[in-house]
Amino acid sequence: MRAEDWPGMGNLRDVQIRNWLATGKPVAKADGDGLTFTLSAKGTASWVLRYRVAGAKSQKEITLGRYPDLTLAAARKLAAEYRVKVQQGTDVAVEKRRAKNETARAWTVQRLSDAYFENAAGKLSPLTIKGRRQQLRDYALPKIGRFHAAEVSGGDVVDVVEAAASKSGHVARLVLIALREVFAFGVARHVMSDNPCAHVKASAVIGTRKANRTRIMLTEAELRTLLPKADCIGRSNGLMLRILLATGVRIGELVGAEWSHVDFERRQWTIPAANIKGRKMEAERGEEVKDFVIPLSDPALGWFRDLEAIAGGSRFVLPIRKRHGGVEGARPMSATAINAAFNRLAAEMGEHCRRFTPHDLRSTARSQLGALGVDLLIAERCLNHALGGLVAVYDQHDYMAERRQALDLLGRFLVACESGQGWNVVQFGKVAAA
Repeated sequence: MRAEDWPGMGNLRDVQIRNWLATGKPVAKADGDGLTFTLSAKGTASWVLRYRVAGAKSQKEITLGRYPDLTLAAARKLAAEYRVKVQQGTDVAVEKRRAKNETARAWTVQRLSDAYFENAAGKLSPLTIKGRRQQLRDYALPKIGRFHAAEVSGGDVVDVVEAAASKSGHVARLVLIALREVFAFGVARHVMSDNPCAHVKASAVIGTRKANRTRIMLTEAELRTLLPKADCIGRSNGLMLRILLATGVRIGELVGAEWSHVDFERRQWTIPAANIKGRKMEAERGEEVKDFVIPLSDPALGWFRDLEAIAGGSRFVLPIRKRHGGVEGARPMSATAINAAFNRLAAEMGEHCRRFTPHDLRSTARSQLGALGVDLLIAERCLNHALGGLVAVYDQHDYMAERRQALDLLGRFLVACESGQGWNVVQFGKVAAA
């Protein structure tokens, strides 16, 4: 439709607007009948409609949209539609604000968190997503899940963090991190204007972080007392404990293990890169992320076979027995359940063995590798520790043969501890190049 067909409009031309944009100087030019083209000092070009509601003393205005997304012809048409509403007594600016508020209210914290996790799939590791889901599900969503995301305040966040801190300061910090990420996603999506976590500091809410707990390395004497009683917390839990000691993996890596990752013929277990702690940061730095292959000793291989028989066809190495979606074993065990099992074992052991965590078993494996004479570099590679400096740059060898020899030695040592057999330190030897 031509400009002259719009009564009272038609002062501007597209060529004029392009010239103003080219100069970059702020302008405000009327097209007529209240429609104005504006160009800000920052270069934002917009259409504004100025109008006066019947009975009102002052003039009001509403932003119709940005140029060139909203062309000159489209701006004139939209302005004409708005003026019809104004003539009918509607305050179009108020109407637009109400519509925006209704849209924002449709975004509850629950809906926003669901959208966040959907967006995070493939960007965050499955273990990170699982952890954040659990933190929000257990501590945040029961309190603020039904709140409109745009109306959540810093005080609401503090209430959630304080409630989580009554269980664990560490958990409270994780909950705050999860909420901060979800609300940052909401700001990016224009669901909310501000992040209510922006000025909430964990140290101010729950105090400063306690000093890191000293890692426990179980001694040979403790292992000789512990391993024979490992099955008192259930056969699968006992097998899991032995595998953690024999491989030195993190608990999350074992919990996430599936039978497709275990190759019985080649006697090895592959941990996908997505399940390995810290690999997300490496990927963000543009570094190549690789799966980690663990050679399995004969004892470890046997313990995996026993777990396979217990798993009952589940794809997970450590499935939960509780039905999920009508299927038993459809989900893996949680780290919380494993910690509880280890606490029961510690209570059973009493003074004969110090209380330990799953990560302490990783520390124990590393300590015992050193005690068995395994070279520092090989022991670190057994635990998939990052090798800093020039070693990480120039030494790309995976030391598979050396790691297999080291873990075979560790496996035999653990069997000797469990069976009560004597053990003489066997000097770890170099593996000849093939």
